[in-house]
Amino acid sequence: MSQIIIHKGIRPTNAVTAMVDQYFAGMGQGVNAYLLTRSRYNQIARLNAKSDTELAALNLTRENIVPHVFGDLFGA
Repeated sequence: MSQIIIHKGIRPTNAVTAMVDQYFAGMGQGVNAYLLTRSRYNQIARLNAKSDTELAALNLTRENIVPHVFGDLFGA
């Protein structure tokens, strides 16, 4: 698994990194998505840190955080 280094933000966690890796692997993107992942990691981590109730208020589930964050590029 590749390591993501984020400056002035939240340190990557294995859970969030795994969510992102799984999303891009399913799309056949793999490591080519590194720069996209790096630029949006903080948003993913902030959403993942919310409770299920907070996510529901945003019409999100934990499973669709990554597709939501990258929805503008790849469709949700």
